[in-house]
Amino acid sequence: MNAPDPKNTQDNDLTKIDPRTFRNILGSWPSGVVVITGYDGNTPVGMSCNAFSSVSLDPPLVGFFPAVTSSTWPKIRASGHFVVNILAAHHEEVSRAFARKDVDRFAGTDTHDRQIGRGIDEAVAWIDCEIYDEVEAGDHTLVLGLVQKLEATDGGEPLVFHRGQYAEVNSKELSTAAR
Repeated sequence: MNAPDPKNTQDNDLTKIDPRTFRNILGSWPSGVVVITGYDGNTPVGMSCNAFSSVSLDPPLVGFFPAVTSSTWPKIRASGHFVVNILAAHHEEVSRAFARKDVDRFAGTDTHDRQIGRGIDEAVAWIDCEIYDEVEAGDHTLVLGLVQKLEATDGGEPLVFHRGQYAEVNSKELSTAAR
């Protein structure tokens, strides 16, 4: 008996899952919020993203998932590099600005020049990457970045997205709860 091909949506009963239900249930998993930045020629470009993860220690890889409809990712891709800005708890408006279309996303956001992109000031951390690979993944693309440089601030709390809302993590409470 032949097993169904999971990539063939005609053979896959899982495609009958309601997208709103899928989104609501997966929203139960909290995620950090990052802004991916790079350059389009000499012009800085960037986009918000909450689908980001560490992937490998050897080689050091991270990954994120831009939508295939993203107009920003192709501009960053052309440079071959990007910066992951791990946003701090007070960066909710920065995240919202970088999620908007047809606006100057950098307007009103304090940034600094990095070798391969713009760094968001007061971010929790910055990860400078060279594009390592891209993999088609449904309506998104998995982008793998080979880490070139890492920096972090001391003690900053990250911005989190959970159940459709921004939230803060208090690491002091987490460390107390873990005991």
